[in-house]
Amino acid sequence: MRIPASELVAVLVATSFAAGLNVYATVATLGLIARAGVLPLPPSLAVLASWYVIGVCAVLFAIEFFADKIPAFDLIWNALHTFIRVPVAALLAYHATATLSPWEQLTATLAGGLIALAAHGGKTAVRAAVTPSPEPISNMALSFGEDVLAIFLTWLAAQHPFAAAAIVTIFLVVIGVLLRWVVRSLRALFRGAERELVG
Repeated sequence: MRIPASELVAVLVATSFAAGLNVYATVATLGLIARAGVLPLPPSLAVLASWYVIGVCAVLFAIEFFADKIPAFDLIWNALHTFIRVPVAALLAYHATATLSPWEQLTATLAGGLIALAAHGGKTAVRAAVTPSPEPISNMALSFGEDVLAIFLTWLAAQHPFAAAAIVTIFLVVIGVLLRWVVRSLRALFRGAERELVG
């Protein structure tokens, strides 16, 4: 069973955003949903439903779950994952649209990467606002919320793709309004990670 084009776009919007928040949780959830027969993956993404991929992503998610909640170290972790979350989201979009025309596939790939970058940037901006707080609870709560949101959006995309895409669109509008803050936060993230590595 193939997903209608409009639903495919909605699924890609939601899962790209989720991958920008937590790529391992997103891929593992996609694999489990596919195995449950809830979301038919295209043949080019069938590998996501293998227990090997699900297991590896689950282990990486467990590592990220703790690493992302350690003050200061989370700066390094998130800086490095800029080069993982965005390319993986773009790659998922590329393979999900393998049956479309090359132009449509390229557009979907770029859109997937940009949406993931927006999610990652928005996440970083919120973290930058909270990190100066001396207590670690707020940072840990935010990290946990991001994990839950990534899993929820991926599940919702499989069940109600248009609702998931609508939620993501609202997030994207907010991030767009705060774009200058997001860019400034991304720069601060890389500067902070560099200081942690050097120091």
